[in-house]
Amino acid sequence: MPDALPGPASLASLAALGAELGDLKRLRDASSSDSLASQLFRRGWAALVGGQPLAEVALASTGSAVAACRLGGIDRGVLETAGLAAVDAVRVIGRAFDEMAEPVEAELGDRLRRHLDTPLWCGTVPAFAEALIRQPRAGATCPGKPRIVLEPPEGHGDHCMIVAVLACLLAPRFGAAPETAFLAGMAHHLHNAHLPDSGFAGEVLLGEHLAQVMSTLFARELATLPARLADETRVALDQIGDADNPVGRAFNAADVIDRVLQMRHYDQVAQFRTVQALEDLDLVHVGPVQAFHYGVLRDAGLV
Repeated sequence: MPDALPGPASLASLAALGAELGDLKRLRDASSSDSLASQLFRRGWAALVGGQPLAEVALASTGSAVAACRLGGIDRGVLETAGLAAVDAVRVIGRAFDEMAEPVEAELGDRLRRHLDTPLWCGTVPAFAEALIRQPRAGATCPGKPRIVLEPPEGHGDHCMIVAVLACLLAPRFGAAPETAFLAGMAHHLHNAHLPDSGFAGEVLLGEHLAQVMSTLFARELATLPARLADETRVALDQIGDADNPVGRAFNAADVIDRVLQMRHYDQVAQFRTVQALEDLDLVHVGPVQAFHYGVLRDAGLV
């Protein structure tokens, strides 16, 4: 295994947060058939296309994702519809954010918290964002070996959103601008809006044509963006081809962490046992009917 690249001494705490952020790929609510991560991805691109400043979109999206690790689909709109005043709704979201934010660098954490009540503008969702949400990722493939199909597959919108959030969170550790690292994560699979994903095995088979195919498809999608946003996106993407600059390090660290955590998720699902839910997660939690519940489960032979 190669030595680690220069950077922070340990990313273990942020990787643990990354695992919970990754669950946003698998959580849904009644407002959409898409995951919470894909919904954030769609809203983020709509806000960017609508002209909202990149830093606002990056910080508001990242803070919302961190809070959603605990609240799931409960956001400010849901809470206000349920009768909470705006200030109380933001306070609830802030509590969820604070519970998750310990691994986040302090100054960035303060900026993220200040943007928890920043609304994302409602611009037109670019066609590539919807395509990436629908486009499945290949999973683990290797040249010359059979594909391993892992269900359910994540979508590219899911992956791009979580990489964007992780890159934003990792940015201070590598000296990168959080908003640029975020945009790199949001945009790094633009070519897959048109190109089905066949993973590393497919890239090897494309061989000498790979660079041309990717260049053509990236240019095609960038041309659909407003000029300023297209320029910002090109600047971000130009920095992620290697890990020789701060944005490249933040992005590539986020990308590889998310890819491996996705594989770990499949591994953990396969090994999940009922005892974990009962003993580790307090499935039958403390309350006035806990004793009755355990009595029922004993009589039913379930514990």
